[in-house]
Amino acid sequence: MVKLFNFWYFFFVFLAAATVIVPYVLLRNKSQKTKKIVIFIMLILNLALHFLKLTFPPYSTNPPEKAISDIWFTNVCATSVLFFPFIFISKSDTAKDYMVYLGIISGFLAVFYPTEALNKSVFTLDLWRFYFCHIVIFAAPLLTVLLGVHKLDIRRIWKVPFCIMAMLLFIVCNQVLQSELGIIDLRGEDFFNVGFHNQSLIWGPTDDVAVVFSWLTPDFMKVVPFGPYAGQEKYWPFFWMLPGVIVYFLLIPVILCFILDFKNTVNSFKDIFSKIKSIFVKAK
Repeated sequence: MVKLFNFWYFFFVFLAAATVIVPYVLLRNKSQKTKKIVIFIMLILNLALHFLKLTFPPYSTNPPEKAISDIWFTNVCATSVLFFPFIFISKSDTAKDYMVYLGIISGFLAVFYPTEALNKSVFTLDLWRFYFCHIVIFAAPLLTVLLGVHKLDIRRIWKVPFCIMAMLLFIVCNQVLQSELGIIDLRGEDFFNVGFHNQSLIWGPTDDVAVVFSWLTPDFMKVVPFGPYAGQEKYWPFFWMLPGVIVYFLLIPVILCFILDFKNTVNSFKDIFSKIKSIFVKAK
């Protein structure tokens, strides 16, 4: 059984590390084509497993509408599994930046604080699916940078929060559509109820971990402003997360750039400061 900081917890942490280290050692001297093929296979296997999970418990025992919901864009990690293979083969540097930053952050958090795996037996197939899914979400983007398949550039970081916002809005639209089609519970009078929504916090905090975002949320975004529920303590869907998204997805990508590509990041900062300095000199 997996519990915080027990043997199996650290087993999967080391497994995650090995999933990065072993391919890196084996591929670092290979051609770019070989590197891309291996990383793409990792992402495709993860995509296939996302659908194959319907063949084993607990998903195989669910009613059809629940099965449909499980393979839709129900949360950040599910969206990553479905999008990352296509982002990886795209030619957009911004999209690949998004994949790298979000994949490393979300996959890392899922492995180090595995809420869905805690208190579950290691002899269940779904536990291994959970770890495989989230380790690949973390490992494949990280290998993309470590192996030189994609190059980060700190000058593109300002675009990352907007990519994250677009992804969160996409999940919101997905959930509203599922609700309207009856795949998940239909919306009641209280649209702000987070009880039947996903775990990506978009509709409001669902556990104590959400304080990571909520401490940055303005007070006026924590109450219903109009209507019969006016004044109730209910977070504004999507909007309550924006301050945290902006802060974290600017700060953490900068830190990752320094860790993963220190020399070029320093040179980029020098270049940015030089351009700013020249603008002020010209203005004078």
